[in-house]
Amino acid sequence: MEFFTNYINLWFYLLAFFVGGIPFGVMLTKVLYGIDLRKIGSGSIGATNVYRALKEHDPKRAKLISIATLILDAIKGTVIIALAKAVGLPYGAQWFMAILAVLGHCYSPYLGFHGGKGVSTAIGSVILLMPIEGALGLVVWAVVGKVFKVSSLSSLTGVLSGVVLTFVIPYLLPLPPSIDITAQINSHTPIVLIGLIILYTHIPNIMRLFKGQESKVL
Repeated sequence: MEFFTNYINLWFYLLAFFVGGIPFGVMLTKVLYGIDLRKIGSGSIGATNVYRALKEHDPKRAKLISIATLILDAIKGTVIIALAKAVGLPYGAQWFMAILAVLGHCYSPYLGFHGGKGVSTAIGSVILLMPIEGALGLVVWAVVGKVFKVSSLSSLTGVLSGVVLTFVIPYLLPLPPSIDITAQINSHTPIVLIGLIILYTHIPNIMRLFKGQESKVL
């Protein structure tokens, strides 16, 4: 894959990591409530922990601010890939930027390389590259969340179903190269890596799921 075509790509890679690392959840809870999100619940900076942190302080607005966090975390990934497309970066570079945006969220340079689980940013990053698999993954996420009301379970199944579908959809449907990962880079490696990052950040949640100790948040 064309990761390092020229030095300009390197600047975009840095941009992807630093934009991905913007901790919107921490910023919103700190500015609006003076709360340090990292010291509450799981310490994650994502939407689920925002809701967990605010549901007792402001139950009427907790869900709204949680949703705002989710959307902002997704948008930062989408903006990065949209910018890469606008300047004509090759698909290999776009996928590498998607990975870096997710890593930036999970290991934010603004928070001592601590961060969130990466799910929202992952969805936002890949939705322009593989919209069909991404949309279907969102449907799975919504259905599992509605049925089981466990954020980590819905996140994991949504992301992993999106990954698995990249091994199915392109071989069943005549997709244009602009939304077909196999035509873009002839490899599933980037999306598999993103899936592995999400799995890694959810290891504590997976352990609790197996023990039946994971709390319901959704």
